[in-house]
Amino acid sequence: MNRIGLVALAAVAGMAVGAENPGGSTSAPPVLRRLEPEESVVLRLPGPPPMAPAIKKIVPIAPIPIPSPLPKDLVLSAPPVSPVPEAGKPPETMPPAEAGQDLAFYCQKQIGKWHEADLRKLLGAPLRSRPAYDENQAANGKIHAYRDPSGHYREIEFDFDAAGGTLRTVFVYPPGLTWQQAQRRWKGEFSSADAQQGRKFYSYVHRRMDVLVDAKGNVISLGLY
Repeated sequence: MNRIGLVALAAVAGMAVGAENPGGSTSAPPVLRRLEPEESVVLRLPGPPPMAPAIKKIVPIAPIPIPSPLPKDLVLSAPPVSPVPEAGKPPETMPPAEAGQDLAFYCQKQIGKWHEADLRKLLGAPLRSRPAYDENQAANGKIHAYRDPSGHYREIEFDFDAAGGTLRTVFVYPPGLTWQQAQRRWKGEFSSADAQQGRKFYSYVHRRMDVLVDAKGNVISLGLY
């Protein structure tokens, strides 16, 4: 074996010894060396502090008006309030047709049913009021005076009972009516009684009506009950 062969053989033998004793003093070839140390250490480099998450501010958006399908000229308003009528002036509402023919006898049918509020709905505020008295001159009701809107009578009075508050008598004052004319208009049996100042008081038997006549035979008033 020449010298070159001996050198090569020695190198191979050294590589084998290093492979069997990797921790020995003999240096291992680069391919057999550990590339990393036994323990790894993680180093944290200094940097900026973590940033807090930004809160997104939401700005409310005004609602978009939706056009109404109703006409633009439509105006909604509260119903008008009816004004309080003046004393003796009837309200704007028209009375029933039967009341227009003869208001007194129409109201006679409401006796025992109507209260003062019902009368005001038909005729408004009264011209005046006065107390009503019984036979012992004790006040037992109230009488309200009205003009007759139909013009049949000079005036109409409504007598309301103090106890129940209902209508109990209707008094009418016809212009230019005599007792003879009244008998021809309202036929039937009647009784008579004398009254003060030469007056006569006639009461129909089959009709709920009394007639007060003065000394000259002129009708002063009719009492419907």
